[in-house]
Amino acid sequence: MHLVPVSIESVRTGHPLPFPLMDKDGTLLARKGFVVPSRSELKEFSERGGGLFIDVADSEAHHRAYVDQLHGLVRAEKSLGEIANTQISGETRSARQASQDERMDWLDLQAIANTLLRDTQPASFQERLERLQRQLMRHIQRNPDGALFALIYLSASELRMYSATHAMLVSLMCMLAAKEVLAWPEAEQQLIGKAALTMNIGMTELQDKLALQLEPPATSQRQQVNNHSHHSVEMLLDLGVQDPLWLEIVRDHHRAVPGPLASRTPADRMARLIRRADMFAARLSPRASRPPIAPAAAMQACYFDENQAIDEAGAAIIKAVGIYQPGSFVRLTTQEVAVVIQRGQNTTTPRVAVLLNRSGVPTVEPILRDTHLREYRIVASVPHKDVKIQLNLERLLPLTSLPKSDRPW
Repeated sequence: MHLVPVSIESVRTGHPLPFPLMDKDGTLLARKGFVVPSRSELKEFSERGGGLFIDVADSEAHHRAYVDQLHGLVRAEKSLGEIANTQISGETRSARQASQDERMDWLDLQAIANTLLRDTQPASFQERLERLQRQLMRHIQRNPDGALFALIYLSASELRMYSATHAMLVSLMCMLAAKEVLAWPEAEQQLIGKAALTMNIGMTELQDKLALQLEPPATSQRQQVNNHSHHSVEMLLDLGVQDPLWLEIVRDHHRAVPGPLASRTPADRMARLIRRADMFAARLSPRASRPPIAPAAAMQACYFDENQAIDEAGAAIIKAVGIYQPGSFVRLTTQEVAVVIQRGQNTTTPRVAVLLNRSGVPTVEPILRDTHLREYRIVASVPHKDVKIQLNLERLLPLTSLPKSDRPW
C-alpha cells in the first residue's frame, strides 16, 4: 500500500466516502461509504491520525470526489475565491498540481475553465489561467488530434458551459496554428493561448445564456455583445493583467480588417488569428435556436476574408485543424458514417473510425479507415444532429494517438 496525503478541505462531509480514509501508518480511520457528519469530526480524525491519507490506488476516486465538491460549491453559489482555495491534498503544491493535471479529463477542464471565466478574485486568477493554458499546450505536444477531437465534439454536441468550451477550442486552434503552420515563437504561442481563453470574459454569463436562448438577442444583449471586448479588457485589468500586448489582443479580436499578417503589429496579427478561429469555432457549435453549421461551411467562412479573398489567418487555422477536423462526422464512398479521429496526409484525407455501417446500423467496434485510399474517400460532412449515437470519449480518444505501426489500415 502506498499512501498519499489529502487535505480536510478536499473531503466532503455529509456524503458517503468514495474511498477509505487512513492515518499516516495505514490504520483505517473511516471505511469506504462511511458518512463523516461534520468538518469538526473530520478534523478530529486528522489530528488523531497525524493527517488524512488514502491509498494511491484510490486517488482517481478522490479526484472525482474533489471535482464533485467544486460543482457543489458552484451550485451553492459560494464565492469564487472560496472555490479556488479548495485544496485537494496535503502534498507540496507543485507535486499536487502535476498529479492533478495528469488525471484531469476534458470534462474536468471544462468545469475548471467555466469557474475561471466567472472569477472576480484577482489573487489567483493569472496563476490558474496559466495552469489551464499549460494543460492545453501539453495536449498539443502530446496528442493534438485527441485535443481537437474532444473539444470539437464537445462544442458540437452540447450546450453546457458553452463559453468555456468555446474559449478552450479557440485557444487550442490558435496555439496549434501558431506552432505548426505559422512557426511563431513559443512566447507568442503562449500569449495567444491566454488571450483566446480570456477574449470573452466580459460576457461569459451572457454567452452561456444566449446559447440556451430560443428567441433572438434583445437590444440590451446586443449592446453587451458589441461592447464585450472593451469590457473584457476592463475585467482583465481588475484581475491584475498588466501585459499591454495581451490587453490589446483582447480589445481588438473582433476588428474586421482583412490583409496579410506580415504587415501587422504583433498584437494585430494575433488578434486576427483569434478572430478567424473564433468565427470557425462559433459555427461548429449549436445553439438552442439552431443546429451547428456543417464543418465545410464553417471552414469556408473562416477561409475567406471580408473581401472574399483567401485570408492568411483563416488559411492557417484550416491547415492546422483540417477541412474535416477530429471530432466531426463524415460519410465515405462506402456509405458508412465515421467520426474523424486523426488529421491525415493533407487537410482532406483524415483517418476516421466508422460508427454506422452502410445500412445505418451502429458497428460493434469502431472500424478504422484511411480516407486517402480511393475506396474510403470522404463524400460529405455529416451534421452532428444526424448521427443518433452517443460517443464514448474515453473509448475513442485512445484511437487519436495510435502510432503508424499500430494503425490497422
